[in-house]
Amino acid sequence: MKRVFILTLITLFTVTSLAHSAFFPIPNKSAQTIFAGKKGTFVIIDCSSEAISIYNPEESSEKLPPCSTFKIWNTLIGLESGIIRSADDDFYKWDGETRSYPEWNKDLKLKEAFQVSCVPAFQDLARQIGTQRMQIWVDKIGYGDRDISSGVDVFWLPEAGRKTLLISPEEQARLIYRLVSGKLLFSENAKATLKNIMTIKKTEGGVLYGKTGSSRFNLGWFVGYVESNSKTYAFACAVKGDKLTGKDARIIVENILEQNGYL
Repeated sequence: MKRVFILTLITLFTVTSLAHSAFFPIPNKSAQTIFAGKKGTFVIIDCSSEAISIYNPEESSEKLPPCSTFKIWNTLIGLESGIIRSADDDFYKWDGETRSYPEWNKDLKLKEAFQVSCVPAFQDLARQIGTQRMQIWVDKIGYGDRDISSGVDVFWLPEAGRKTLLISPEEQARLIYRLVSGKLLFSENAKATLKNIMTIKKTEGGVLYGKTGSSRFNLGWFVGYVESNSKTYAFACAVKGDKLTGKDARIIVENILEQNGYL
């Protein structure tokens, strides 16, 4: 009788443990279906246990230009440097030059500039931060290969013949994990402001925070984190191929999260 009671307890413990981890890791078959033949990778980290799940591990270590996902860190550095203070700051004064994205052709608050990914606004911010201070922060964060030598206002933007800063999808996810877990030396105000401007979607299942990034050389990023079931998961997705952009990466991530119970 005693033995039966002990076995029952063991069984209950096992079932309970499995229930708490039912959504992790991401099933490879689920991600494979959603990628639908696109070349790329998805990395997600459980920020409480540090467990990591990777779709296409061989792609997750490839160093790539971060494109506009670097706006996450540009924003944090600008906040810590006192150049910007809040999501509603008068952040960007339009210079009058008409650009191909209509959303960029006007004055913008920080939140607006971030959400429409206004490149000239964040180039202005980078110039205000300056090369020396930017390098100090990139080194302190441990961001990718730390190479900003191509210029303080262009080093994250890929261009033919120009060496950009390079970072892998797994490194992107691990940096977001370190950020939301309080392992990087950013103030609570800076993190709260970033969280505000990174908010993408709220559902009954969770809240999604992220930033897309795209290259004219057929690369799309979506990097961020999701809060779901009282837990936080950091992620990075990169897709490569003809005409693929950050929007494609975002759709992939949202579908994976929704189908696996995070959103």
